[in-house]
Amino acid sequence: MVSLNKKPFLIAEVSANHCGSIKIAKKLIDDAKKYGADAVKFQTFSPETMTLNSYKKDFLIKEGIWKGNNLWKIYEKAQTPLKWHKELFNYSKRKKIICLSTPFDETAVNFLEKLNCPIYKISSFEMTDIPLIKRIAKTKKPIIMSTGMANLKEIEVSFNIAKKNGAKEIILLYCVSNYPSKVFDFNLKNIEILKKKFKCRVGLSDHSKDNIIAKLAIASGADIIEKHIALKSHPESLDYNFSIKGKEIHKFRNDIDLAYKLMGKNIFYRSKEELKNRKFRRSIYISKNIKKGEKFTIDNLKKVRPGGGVNTVYYTKILGKRAFKKFSAGTAFSQKYLKKLNIKNALIY
Repeated sequence: MVSLNKKPFLIAEVSANHCGSIKIAKKLIDDAKKYGADAVKFQTFSPETMTLNSYKKDFLIKEGIWKGNNLWKIYEKAQTPLKWHKELFNYSKRKKIICLSTPFDETAVNFLEKLNCPIYKISSFEMTDIPLIKRIAKTKKPIIMSTGMANLKEIEVSFNIAKKNGAKEIILLYCVSNYPSKVFDFNLKNIEILKKKFKCRVGLSDHSKDNIIAKLAIASGADIIEKHIALKSHPESLDYNFSIKGKEIHKFRNDIDLAYKLMGKNIFYRSKEELKNRKFRRSIYISKNIKKGEKFTIDNLKKVRPGGGVNTVYYTKILGKRAFKKFSAGTAFSQKYLKKLNIKNALIY
C-alpha cells in the first residue's frame, strides 16, 4: 500500500537522468532519500521492447527537446540496463527508501517480479496496452497509472480491466504528456473529476518546470506526486529540463507538504491561535450607570470592542429588560446576567 503518513507521497522519478552511469543512478537515490522523497522510481525496458531500429519518418522525433533523434537512439540512451536493477533495488533498500519501476511490456513485469518490485507504475503511453495492464494486475500489487493524453473512456477501460484481473489498489495520476508541460496545458479540475468518477486516490505526474502546479494539484485533492529528479552537475541528462535537482527536491517536498497541511481537516475548523483574537470582537457592555429596576436601553447598553462580554447577538433580547441590580459603566455583560434575565440561546431564531 502507498501510505500517506499525513503528507503527500512523493515519488522521485529517475527516468533517463542516470546518464548511463550506475554511479549517478545511486547518487540520485541518495538525493531522493536525503531531500525527502518517499520512493524512487526507475524504468524497465530495452530499445527492442520499445520500438524498431528504423530511420523512417514515423520513427523520427520532429519537435520538442529530443528533436532530431530517432526513437531507438533515445531509448538506447534512456534505458536503465537490466543488469543494474538488482543492485539499484538493493541499494535503495539499504538507504531505506521504496524502489519501484515502470515496466513497458510483459517481459519487464516478469523480470521485476523476480526482484519483488512492490508497486508498479504504468506510463501514460502504455495505459491502453491491455495485455500489459492484465499482467501487472495479476501480481495483485498496487498500480499507479498515469493518464496523460487519455480520454475518460480510455481510462475507464484500463481501470476496469486492472480491477477485473486482480488489482487491489489503483491510483490514477493526472498527467500532461508534454515535456516540459506548460502551465496552461493543465486543467486541475481533472483531478476532482477522476476522484469522483473512479472513487480512488488520484495524484499528479508533474512535468512542469516549477512548483505551482504540484501545490495546486494538492489543493485539488491529489495526494501522490511524481516528479523527475536530476543532478545539477549533469545538464546533458535527457529529462534535465523538467527535473528538480538537489535542494530543489527539498523545496518541492516542503511546498507540497505545506499545501497538503493547509488543506486541513474535513470539519469546519479554526486554530487556537486565531480564536485568541475573539477577545477583540464586539461584545455587550454597560455604557452608563444603571439603577436596579431601570430598563436596558440603547443609551446605557452598547455593542463595543473588546470581547469581554456576551456575543452581540443577544443585544436586542436584552433591550427593554429591567436591571435586576445596579450596574456601573464599563461592566461586561456576562452569561450569568443572561440567565438572570431568563434569556436563552440567541443563535436560535
